[in-house]
Amino acid sequence: MDTAVSTQHDALIASAIKKFFTRIIPMLAVMLIINQIDRSNIGFIKAELQTDAGISAAAFGLGAGLFFIGYALFEVPSNIMMKRFGARVWLTRIMITWGLVVVLTGFVTSPVQFYALRFLLGVAEAGFFPGVLFYFRQWVPNAWRGRATAMVLSATAGAFLFSGPLTGSILMMHDILGIAGWKWVMFLEGGGSILVGIVAAGVLVSKPMDARWLSEEEKRALAQQLHNEDVERDQLNREPGKMSLLRNRSLLFFCVIFFTMTMTGYTLVFWLPQIIQRIQGFSSFGIGLLTAVPWLCAIIAINLLSGFSDRHRNKLDKALGMAMLVAACGTFMATLGSPWFGFVAMIVACIGSKVSATFFWPMPQGELPASIVAPGIALVNSIGNLGGFFAPTVFGYLEMKTGSTTGGLYALTSVSIITGLWLLLRRKPSPPSPQLEKDHVRQSSH
Repeated sequence: MDTAVSTQHDALIASAIKKFFTRIIPMLAVMLIINQIDRSNIGFIKAELQTDAGISAAAFGLGAGLFFIGYALFEVPSNIMMKRFGARVWLTRIMITWGLVVVLTGFVTSPVQFYALRFLLGVAEAGFFPGVLFYFRQWVPNAWRGRATAMVLSATAGAFLFSGPLTGSILMMHDILGIAGWKWVMFLEGGGSILVGIVAAGVLVSKPMDARWLSEEEKRALAQQLHNEDVERDQLNREPGKMSLLRNRSLLFFCVIFFTMTMTGYTLVFWLPQIIQRIQGFSSFGIGLLTAVPWLCAIIAINLLSGFSDRHRNKLDKALGMAMLVAACGTFMATLGSPWFGFVAMIVACIGSKVSATFFWPMPQGELPASIVAPGIALVNSIGNLGGFFAPTVFGYLEMKTGSTTGGLYALTSVSIITGLWLLLRRKPSPPSPQLEKDHVRQSSH
């Protein structure tokens, strides 16, 4: 490919991706924000659930964690179905059904009902986030994927900017029409999910060739680039015999790392409001505003580092190790000093947790062969998210037994330190030689 043709090809791809970022990513960002709000809003109504439904700290931790059991069991099948039906149909189906389950949660009167609906919420939501990542594989070339991933991860962190103030405000609707404030939270936030899911069905486009807002030249250039990258990736990841999920060692590595990441991430999601409530003198709305601050700082950090994963793809494991050590510093600091010092510590922990995800997700997106990328990303997310079951459950049990969150924070600190050091000291397999890569690229262009 001569220089003039290559320049034109790159310009067409850049134009197509700019349109995708402008037209599709804002919709995905809204969907992810609502996803995080609906997943984590129970963290703000823990006290109300205990009073109205008799849900203790241990029962709350178990219920919060059961979400991830349903999520893990149905994650891979859901992503396979998305590959069959396309992002527009499947992502919007997921969103509408999880909204219905959130609405039903407003009617719980016992721990058993709470457990069942949290499990069903995981079933309904299974495949959503890895579906978004697989969606990027169908649209975004390697050179742009880190920035795309950073954008959606900013949205998940941004959810907590809205979640605290929004949920706090809705809680203040207590007794309007004789309905408890926590029920209003479930009804309004779940109903919002259903409405946005319906709107998204008219916005999302599953593949570049289906986009009316791309020119024919842009469609062809983008489709060719994505095809070439898939062929190259498959050739560079060939193994003896038929490729399978269970035989891919990189996939096992990603599952273990993400499991440890989610242990910290979801403990922060579910217990951050309670940790901040130790600061006296704030209303439920004020507590909601305070919980937004750590996530705002995380968004700033994510965007400051958004280009790193695209420029330094061979250093992502080391960067991820450093980010996990930052998260460990935050969770350890939260056990020391005054409530305000603990608040600052939570800022550090949230930055480390979210930046870890920014460095992590481009790794499986860019390294897994095309033949297993859809179920592979889903498997990483489902097994990894079991950390979201394990950590909150243990955290709730330790709090019930000790009356303090300190023991759980020590455990999270230890896990993050071990994983961070493992990543920093780990030797990566030697990459293919430059000449081999050139040969594979040349073969894929024929």
